[in-house]
Amino acid sequence: MEKSFHRFTELFAQLGLPSDVEAIREFIARHSPVPAGTRLEEASFWTPGQAQLLAELIAQDADWAEVADQLNAALHRV
Repeated sequence: MEKSFHRFTELFAQLGLPSDVEAIREFIARHSPVPAGTRLEEASFWTPGQAQLLAELIAQDADWAEVADQLNAALHRV
């Protein structure tokens, strides 16, 4: 079975956030950097539902895990 490739825009839509490129840039700028050692889904700015969705996507190593990892990297940058 072939894995799907998902984009930031799709992940943000799944999270119920504005998903246009400018909104994503603003979100990352506003919430970066996440403190070192903080897991993506544990960041304080997620709603409980968003945090749960991220945790499930990462734990299941779902098709979404790669883009979640990319978001994690973007938010942890200084």
